[in-house]
Amino acid sequence: MRIVAVTACPTGIAHTYMAADALIKEAPKFDVKIKVETQGAMGIENLLTPHDIAQADKILIVSDIEIEQSVRFKGRETIQVPIEDVLLNVQKVFIIHCRN
Repeated sequence: MRIVAVTACPTGIAHTYMAADALIKEAPKFDVKIKVETQGAMGIENLLTPHDIAQADKILIVSDIEIEQSVRFKGRETIQVPIEDVLLNVQKVFIIHCRN
C-alpha cells in the first residue's frame, strides 16, 4: 500500500515534524510505503508531487488546521486525522485507516 500524508500544526514547529517522523517510522510495520509532506514554520518541505498523489492508495491529512485540498486532492478520498492521534498512538492510526 502507498500512502501520502500532509502534517501541519498551528505553530508549525514541533508537532508537525514529530507526527511526520512517527508516520515514517511506523509505516514499514504495516508494509506501507509513505511519503510525508510537512507544512511547518520552514514552509512546505518534502512536497507531494502530482505523481505521488496519483500513485497513492490513501491520502492522510494529519492536522488541526485547514490544509488546502481542493485542487491537489480533487476526486481523491482524503482521511482527516487529528495530529494528536498520531502523536499519542500512531499504531492505532495505521490499524484504523491504513489497512487494505
